[in-house]
Amino acid sequence: MNTIRRITQNLTGLLLAGVLVTSCSSGKTVDEQITITDRPDCNQTNVNYTGNRPPLKPLNFIKLPIGSIQPEGWVKKYLELQKDGLTGHLGEISAWLAKDNNAWLTNGGDHGWEEVPYWLKGYGNLAYILKDPKMIDEAKIWIEGAFASQQPDGYFGPINMRNGKREIWAQMIMLWCLQSYYEQSQDERVLTLMTNYFKWQMTVPDEELLEDYWENSRGGDNLLSIYWLYNRTGDKFLLDLAEKIHRNTADWTRPSSLPNWHNVNIAQCYREPASYYMLSGDSAMLKASYNVHDLIRRTFGQVPGGMFGADENARMGFIDPRQGVETCGLVEQMASDEIMLCMTGDPFWAEHCEEVAFNSYPAAVMPDFKSLRYITSPNHAVSDSKNHHPGIDNRGPFLAMNPFSSRCCQHNHAQGWPYYSEHLVLATPDNGAAIALYAACKATLKVADGQEITIHEQTNYPFEEFVSFNIQTKRPTKFPFYLRIPSWSRQATVSINGKRVNVKAEPGKYVCINRTWNEGDQVSLQLPMELGMRTWQVNKNSVSIDYGPLTFSLKIDEDYIKKDSRATAIGDSRWQEGADSEKWPSYEIYPKSPWNYALVLDKNEPLKNFKVVRKEWPADNYPFTTANVPLEIKATGRQVPSWTIDQYGLCSEVPEMDAAKGDKEEITLIPMGAARLRISAFPNTHE
Repeated sequence: MNTIRRITQNLTGLLLAGVLVTSCSSGKTVDEQITITDRPDCNQTNVNYTGNRPPLKPLNFIKLPIGSIQPEGWVKKYLELQKDGLTGHLGEISAWLAKDNNAWLTNGGDHGWEEVPYWLKGYGNLAYILKDPKMIDEAKIWIEGAFASQQPDGYFGPINMRNGKREIWAQMIMLWCLQSYYEQSQDERVLTLMTNYFKWQMTVPDEELLEDYWENSRGGDNLLSIYWLYNRTGDKFLLDLAEKIHRNTADWTRPSSLPNWHNVNIAQCYREPASYYMLSGDSAMLKASYNVHDLIRRTFGQVPGGMFGADENARMGFIDPRQGVETCGLVEQMASDEIMLCMTGDPFWAEHCEEVAFNSYPAAVMPDFKSLRYITSPNHAVSDSKNHHPGIDNRGPFLAMNPFSSRCCQHNHAQGWPYYSEHLVLATPDNGAAIALYAACKATLKVADGQEITIHEQTNYPFEEFVSFNIQTKRPTKFPFYLRIPSWSRQATVSINGKRVNVKAEPGKYVCINRTWNEGDQVSLQLPMELGMRTWQVNKNSVSIDYGPLTFSLKIDEDYIKKDSRATAIGDSRWQEGADSEKWPSYEIYPKSPWNYALVLDKNEPLKNFKVVRKEWPADNYPFTTANVPLEIKATGRQVPSWTIDQYGLCSEVPEMDAAKGDKEEITLIPMGAARLRISAFPNTHE
């Protein structure tokens, strides 16, 4: 994926602010029109769902209320693993979630300030998606704690003082929890709490608002909650507050001088200017978010997997694919991509979200989702509990899989797959439906003038090329149905009820089918995948191999060594009293097979001798392990003896192209999301 090229192609369409751009159309029946479009038609207003209220610019896609989408297939499996694993049981083991004297349940409580809402924003949404009564009741305890914490002046939550001022970062997170709870419950107390709290924010002088590091960087999260409330109440003071929050938030518009280089802040905050664009209409704000996203990847992100080297902070000179990113950064990037997709309609953001979700995030957690690691890298040859500073910008055991290690990622990881699931089917301003992220699911939603329909999507994407949709409706209903065509699929085809439509699908755009739909109508989408190669010139011309949305890694024999989690956790980790360390072990992962291979490429056709091998779909619906993954690529490699573990305990930087190499061997590549040890940016040689 070439970010610069995609920005050039799409920014003009973005600045049209939702005007439908049609490059070709084919109205084939009296009641059917099929078009290729850059964005949905934002000249209309959705009558079924809450979008942006004027003067905010219209959303291109509207997220459905939580619970409207029931994931199936591997995404559902992931949610079940979360429920049975770390997310579902963190309240039993994390000292920060202990209820006794918790800051969110007790006035003056001494723990859980940030960790509770970090965890709850994923846990609660997971509960609502799975419709799990026990989890919903647990989430409600913390929601009620937030209600009970309200102060007469409108402030709520823990009173966390910084330099004599009440800090509001943790409240930003809890607001998102409350918004999800409102979607699930329609509890009007949420609107009252948020209104009173935002009125309090209006009383805080500018020079005292958003002063602390975290809240100053992340004011964009507060801004989105203001919009959310304004869209439901229409209170005009909220627009003034939005202006106030923006002018006191760190300036993320400067493409060469960011407020800070912390990896999570970058992944989370680059969207703030685009968020403000929804109010200001200033195209420079929209461009700024694209520019920051591009700057980071151009400078620190010349690696596969969609992320960038910032193992705490991005540092000049530390750009090799052995540099990683926090699990917090992965899930915040996915959330930002989903938000940018809804605001702009740009298919680029869906594609980037998939790149991170499929290739980077799965490898950050154990297959049973019972532990995770703080840092995950595109080239990750060892996953132990040693201190690798200054090779990575942290001091401590940041590479081991540990259920207790790190106060942030341990809790914040929970949002990744629930938020992803909530964006699998979207409403459009013209009262239709859209699919921008592909995964098996069943969604019930309202279209047209309020007609309820169900869209049943069946697929094993991204491991297969075929996606099918069954439309269920009690009466014939006309509405537009948008399908994203990935930029990598040059020969995509669409069929309706078994008949191929006579419109050429264009990569990087949407097919819009506007017709009268009847019960049982079927839409089939074929997304042919091809082998591709990207060259990372600034990283010694290393290459990565793609197949559709998946990027491939060397298949390494992984040796999992069970460890005592208490002994391998970082210094500020805290266990809940009575937590069973035997039940929640840590793991180190070591390679039991060579990892230091260069790829052998054909001089004229680099991928000529690469062979894609399809395997059976795993019986347990979980494809992200070396044993289960249903796709492999057979290739030829040569070992590079000088490429070894370095003095910091990391795989050394990618070797020079002319480094000595061994004899040719057959090697196997697997999707990098399934490889917890991996080499995905390869040195190479030609034959």
